[in-house]
Amino acid sequence: MYEKIKNIVKDAKLKHIAIIMDGNRRWAKEKNLPSAMGHKKGVDALRKTVRACDDFGIKYLTVYAFSTENWNRKQEEVDFLMDLIAVTLANELDEMHKEGVKIRFIGDRKRLSDKLQKILNNAEFKTKNNNGVVLQIALNYGARDEITRAVREIVLSGITSDDITEQTISDNLYTQGIPDPDILIRTGGEQRISNYLLWQIAYSEIIIKSEFWPEFDKNLLADCINEFGKRHRRYGK
Repeated sequence: MYEKIKNIVKDAKLKHIAIIMDGNRRWAKEKNLPSAMGHKKGVDALRKTVRACDDFGIKYLTVYAFSTENWNRKQEEVDFLMDLIAVTLANELDEMHKEGVKIRFIGDRKRLSDKLQKILNNAEFKTKNNNGVVLQIALNYGARDEITRAVREIVLSGITSDDITEQTISDNLYTQGIPDPDILIRTGGEQRISNYLLWQIAYSEIIIKSEFWPEFDKNLLADCINEFGKRHRRYGK
């Protein structure tokens, strides 16, 4: 089965998968576990997914870790998530570096603690020359915020309105230099975009999985790629 998936990736020139990792808390609730356990299992799912992308030949993986709206959650959950990100990077960075993963963070870092910002910067610096999977982690990210920021940067640069193109906007987004996602996967069964990569997913194939994110693994990723292989991308033609 996996050879078939590799062939789909190659034949379809599938480069980039974006994922809305939804359902950690619902998974935990179903099992009568605290939400923290759901988030921890979500980290395990991400680890498996990064390795699966590498196995299948997918170069870019972007995941939604914490949105600009997630600050509205209970303070103890926000604090836990921030600590989990820091601890996970401390525990996993050397292994990911050894496996050639290149880590990037997208989103507004100014609201994050100085300690966490240093951890993010260190992860990016340590892995910047790696040639494996490019893992983009959206942290304190919101697509409307990103586009607003991009417009502001364009205005400040002095570019005239007549000279602004789609490429101008793409070049001022957090994801500059990264191809747009071919697939957007959302776990947990919900059918919304949730302010995620609104510009970049203009022509992405959207695949909804009913499984919660902690249940996501190589086989489910293969299912998504197989579904992608059955679709005909028209780009409006």
